Amino acid sequence: MENEVASKNFIEQIIDKDIEEGHCRKVVTRFPPEPNGYLHIGHAKSILLNYGLAQEYNGQFNLRFDDTNPTKEKEEFVDSIKADVEWLGAKWHGDVLFASDYFPEMYEAAVKLIKKGKAYVCDLSADEIRQYRGTLTEPGKESPYRNRSVEENLQLFGDMKDGKFGDGEKVLRAKIDMASPNINMRDPVIYRVAHISHHRTGDEWCIYPMYDFAHPIEDAIEGVSHSICTLEFEDHRPLYDWVVRELEYEYPPKQIEFAKLYLNNVVTGKRYIKKLVEDGIVDGWDDPRLVSIAALRRRGFTPESIKMFVEMVGVTKAQGSVEYPMLEYCIREDLKLKVKRMMAVLDPVKVIIDNYEEGKVEYMEVPNNQENPELGTRMVPFTRELFIEREDFMEEPPKKYFRLFPGNEVRLMNAYFVTCVDFKKDEDGRITEIHCTYDPATRGGNFTERKVKGTIHWVSATEGVKVKARLYENIVDEEKGVYNQEDGSINVNPDSLKVVDCVVEPELAKAEKEDKFQFVRNGYFCADIKDSSEGNPVFNRIVSLKSSFKLPTN
Repeated sequence: MENEVASKNFIEQIIDKDIEEGHCRKVVTRFPPEPNGYLHIGHAKSILLNYGLAQEYNGQFNLRFDDTNPTKEKEEFVDSIKADVEWLGAKWHGDVLFASDYFPEMYEAAVKLIKKGKAYVCDLSADEIRQYRGTLTEPGKESPYRNRSVEENLQLFGDMKDGKFGDGEKVLRAKIDMASPNINMRDPVIYRVAHISHHRTGDEWCIYPMYDFAHPIEDAIEGVSHSICTLEFEDHRPLYDWVVRELEYEYPPKQIEFAKLYLNNVVTGKRYIKKLVEDGIVDGWDDPRLVSIAALRRRGFTPESIKMFVEMVGVTKAQGSVEYPMLEYCIREDLKLKVKRMMAVLDPVKVIIDNYEEGKVEYMEVPNNQENPELGTRMVPFTRELFIEREDFMEEPPKKYFRLFPGNEVRLMNAYFVTCVDFKKDEDGRITEIHCTYDPATRGGNFTERKVKGTIHWVSATEGVKVKARLYENIVDEEKGVYNQEDGSINVNPDSLKVVDCVVEPELAKAEKEDKFQFVRNGYFCADIKDSSEGNPVFNRIVSLKSSFKLPTN
């Protein structure tokens, strides 16, 4: 039992204590995104953490949209977020919830605070409120409107609701402590006037609650037991607690903060991604070079790989960052035993086997995954003319080059031993044809009477299928860093996308959207979810085969 407790993260330990002391009837967690953009890898950690805790304690997980700021919210973002949460395997309880459904309760909560003398209508402008707020070392100054009567405040707040004031003309503020060492407690604004149509409530409201006021109310209404958020909200926790305490909820939710997930050398900021989209550098929020959840899915990452990544990162209070190769390690680990290992030639050069019968097609039985025999075998066509990777032939090879060169014998994977006897070049000196002879006795490639050091993959030139493959690198120029220090723009890597015409085994032409494969020696690939069509897949390279990430030894 002691080992079990020791292995739990600090949030689980808090929940255990709350249950033991009778402060928690049922563990209820939530994921509360604002529908103002697409989710990214950092949000995946929050989704899986909140859902995982609800599962662990046989509790409830809610998906609730914090749609209290209509200036930036769209149904497109609502739909994308629901799809992302569902794809990650987090099953929410009941219907999808919206903060906007609670606008009447939030209004009544504000009225309750006014009646308790805990909120007042203020006429100061936004700039004046900032000036009155003070600094980290100096206390704030009270608003001249702070001591309005309860009756006047009720009348003015009702007038705000009824549309009698313009945007920014008046706000409702909590009356707390202008000398508080925590600036968030210096009479924060809790309602503002905004004559903006809401994506769900239309023009029903012209006042909207501020996030710090709305969020604890949403949690309390839903019976959330533990409101788990990232560390930037730690300084807001006293305000969260003040709201639920002053509104006298019988079972107030408890806010707990954990460290965000930061990936080095990636772009996660919504305004930066929006700029990349608007400038045509990427083809949308789901461009496979981004780390939005939609982009990772389109690239070919799996929910299991992202869960593995989140578990490796862990849950702590210590802020830190993670290298992208750790995420790549997780997708390799997840796919290596799951997918077929197919032959695809990304930079083809033709090989002609001079002593092989013209027009003949024979089929080689090839294991789908040498490490997982349960995936079975397939039949691959072999012909006189083949394609191999251009890098697998050299006219004048260096030492320890074991692939194809004049006079050298290599193994064609699962097929025959072949020996290079000649080659042809074009006028620019580029190799156009390689001529070989084959040894019929070596069929299957497992011939043991003599050894060859090189094995190369191949695709039939006549039976193979031409497709497009996208080879991705980081959208960011890693040597320069993510952001340009002079103007704040993104240092875009001009070589982040390379599209190649390649030749693949016939079976790969049947790939359906999101089907994943290992292309022998070239990496893991996925049929693009948007641009693939029946019989004409477009492949995205998920990740190369080589990893720079090393697991910790301890």
